[in-house]
Amino acid sequence: MSKDEHTEAEFWDNHGILDFVSEIDEPITLDSKLKEDILSGKRRRKLKNISLKIEPVFIQAIQKIATQKSIPYQSLIRMWLAENIRKELRLTT
Repeated sequence: MSKDEHTEAEFWDNHGILDFVSEIDEPITLDSKLKEDILSGKRRRKLKNISLKIEPVFIQAIQKIATQKSIPYQSLIRMWLAENIRKELRLTT
């Protein structure tokens, strides 16, 4: 790990994105077509890899829940994200 990566990792270990929400002046808006596609479930299987830091205890809990549901844990995470994105989008309409 480079010095810059270590510094960034240390920063995010001590801060969360919610620390910066108040700095956003404008509400986040989506293109109406994109929003419609998300709410209707039409946007599927165009997956993109990302890197996300999650506490190990959360990963263990997610894996246990996924095992109980007989689905891969990454699919469970994507399902939860999709459900909550749709929920948030419905709240803003």
